[in-house]
Amino acid sequence: MIEGWRWYGDYDRITLSEIAQAGARSIVTALHQIPYGEVWPQTTIAATRNRIESAGFEWTVVESLPIHERIKRGDGDLSALFANYRQSMANLAAEGLKVICYNFMPLLDWTRTDLTAPVARGGTCLRFSAARMAAFELFMIKRPGAERDYTEQNIREAKAWYEIATPADLETLITAIMSGLPGAFERYDVEGLQEALCPYQGLGRNDLRANYKRFLEEIIPTAEELGLRFGVHPDDPPRDILGLPRIVSNAEDIGWILDAVDSPSNGLTLCSGSLGANPANDVPAIAEQFADKIHFTHLRNVSKDPDGSFEEAAHLSGDTNMPALISVLLGEENRRRQEGRADCDIVFRPDHGHELLQDAEIGTHPGYPLAGRMRGLAELRGVIAGLNFGVSAA
Repeated sequence: MIEGWRWYGDYDRITLSEIAQAGARSIVTALHQIPYGEVWPQTTIAATRNRIESAGFEWTVVESLPIHERIKRGDGDLSALFANYRQSMANLAAEGLKVICYNFMPLLDWTRTDLTAPVARGGTCLRFSAARMAAFELFMIKRPGAERDYTEQNIREAKAWYEIATPADLETLITAIMSGLPGAFERYDVEGLQEALCPYQGLGRNDLRANYKRFLEEIIPTAEELGLRFGVHPDDPPRDILGLPRIVSNAEDIGWILDAVDSPSNGLTLCSGSLGANPANDVPAIAEQFADKIHFTHLRNVSKDPDGSFEEAAHLSGDTNMPALISVLLGEENRRRQEGRADCDIVFRPDHGHELLQDAEIGTHPGYPLAGRMRGLAELRGVIAGLNFGVSAA
């Protein structure tokens, strides 16, 4: 497996030289400065690749080539947006890129309610509180029908928290919820989010699936021609958010996506944390089921609460059996080698580490600290080495 590291380019407080000291071999990044829907110029892609290679890395995975919200909504004439997307794909392929990670989550990317939840032995982590999300939806943005998405316990705790919350508490909550948007994007305030949700009114699960299928039909044939592999990232969290449907949350969803356009280029970014936040998901079993379509992996762990809340755990101490999952991935790599496939090595990256030691002082992107991810990478590297030793010893 190839050790990767997500890097935000000029927006990142962590330098390439620091990543080199952490031990990663490849960089996972994107042109975060370019607005959704615009073409990624080949010259800019080349400059980014040269910068990464000059620091001693390979740029192995694009994360992400974003999909414009109009495509997700199926809004109007989309021909120009699809043409721009295909041109960006062609420019990436011309610079040697092979794997593109993307998601089909409406409006928001990953969503958390707390960016600095305390960890038992020190440090902080990202957390999703069902009660605080309910407070946000019910009492801050006042979304009609939001009460149907939460349990009585969630609503009771949401009301109790909201009644004592200070203006600073409310501001901290919306900042956390907006922090999943990557790169140089405007974060919404309450009124802005209410306005941004309006174009999605009436968009149901079947509508979003239809729009997603059209995206795949427009893009995957070009990916095949260019030799690109697309890997969809699961929903994070794997549940409807803000009344918006999520359609990449479990094995049934993944199976539908891969069947919608049957192609080697239509695949999965296996995120163990996103899938692991759904109590019904057996992440190693999902990896086994779709192993031949896994083009990229995010390895992280979560600990779940009965009320629907969860938080980022250390990589080897959450609810997902990480050695079992990695064993599946190593087995798939061996199977690909036996078939003579060129894409036998799977890139992984440690994801959403705890903020540890001096991480809080650096001010990195939430969920992407230096020491916390370096710890995660070291733990994952140890598991991989141990499993590989077991195979060679046998």
